[in-house]
Amino acid sequence: MQVKRFFAADMRQAMNRVKEELGADASILSTRKVAGGIELTAALDYNLQSLPARANPALEAELRKTKEHIMQAQASMSLREEVAGTKRDRQLFDKVMAHSTAIHQPAVAQYSSASQPSVDQQELAQMRSELLGLRELLEMQLGTIAWGSVQHQQPKQAELWKRLQKMGLPAELVGNLMQKVASETDQRQAWRMVLAHLAHELDTPAKDPLQHGGVIALVGPAGMGKTTTLAKLAARYVLEHGAQNVAIVSMDSFRIGAQEQLKTLGRILNVSVSHVEVGQSLEQALHPLQKKRLVLIDTAGLPAQDPMLAMQLDSLAARGVQAKNYLVLAATSQAQVLKAAWHAYKRCGLAGCIITKLDEAVSMGEALGMAICHNLAVAYTTDGPRIPDDIQASRSHQLVSRAVRMQNPDDPGEQEMAAMYATSYQAAARQVG
Repeated sequence: MQVKRFFAADMRQAMNRVKEELGADASILSTRKVAGGIELTAALDYNLQSLPARANPALEAELRKTKEHIMQAQASMSLREEVAGTKRDRQLFDKVMAHSTAIHQPAVAQYSSASQPSVDQQELAQMRSELLGLRELLEMQLGTIAWGSVQHQQPKQAELWKRLQKMGLPAELVGNLMQKVASETDQRQAWRMVLAHLAHELDTPAKDPLQHGGVIALVGPAGMGKTTTLAKLAARYVLEHGAQNVAIVSMDSFRIGAQEQLKTLGRILNVSVSHVEVGQSLEQALHPLQKKRLVLIDTAGLPAQDPMLAMQLDSLAARGVQAKNYLVLAATSQAQVLKAAWHAYKRCGLAGCIITKLDEAVSMGEALGMAICHNLAVAYTTDGPRIPDDIQASRSHQLVSRAVRMQNPDDPGEQEMAAMYATSYQAAARQVG
């Protein structure tokens, strides 16, 4: 048996080093936090190399049990901080830690301090950090085991997983799609079915929202392309229905030059442009425009923590305004940025979303995944600076076709696939639970 210690900044880097030097069959003996990162002790039994590579159901079951104990321990620590020192919390924590230690004694031996009469905040923080590290390690192990099993037993399914990952779709959505084609043995037919299910999951308006008229507001973080998109919508409407039927209102008094930009647009299109004055409500600003068939509202892209954002969104959600609010999202943004934008702007009640900057994006799966997961209809997409040419009303099958064309040409790495498969497995477990 070969035993070796590894040092790295975090658990993921340490695991990568173990796999590079000892291979995927190495066993983790212990982990502990040290100055500057993580110390991981791993061993390789040479006799294991003669065994065929396959998933170990017993190990996977034990790892899942350990993960449950760790999650219980984290919940216990949170409760312990709220009612520090109570006997009930200490007993719960000790019980969970006893179970976890019995399964992975070397990895959690340093947590024995939990049984001492007093535990200060620094020790609790260290214990939490260690538990998070252990959970990350277990998740990686489970993901690697599960993904290796899929590759070995269902290579065609594994290939579909890779193709969907290259599109940039989130793991939870990919897992749901794969369940729907699990019984299909023909790979080409399975791929067509996956894309058909993906198109079915995408919601797009049956009719161009501009044709309904009314009040349409564009909301979203700064830099997503709200003002440019509004200009495209206004120009498109003017070409079809005339300038006398549309008006523009600006709520953006924070960005330098925002109102001047809209006024320039108004002069070019011969469209009236107004802005919400200080102390004036949005409903008051819209009152003189009641006879307009379409009113487009440009909003300020404020940080989620800014109290002015809440006031702006509440104004848009007011019953007297009756605005249809569309969240503008750039396809160039990371998945977490898109998700954060939805959480920040859902307060005003969203009628759908508009995906912008497709001409600058390397994939569009992140934006489509966010729209599907949060039940947002994709009203429009934009793919260039030209006004009004570079904007299109969305159709689900066209969006899917474009997402396929934009997929990453490079195959994902094994670590990426293992992490994605583990995330999908955890999402499915949460739904069952």
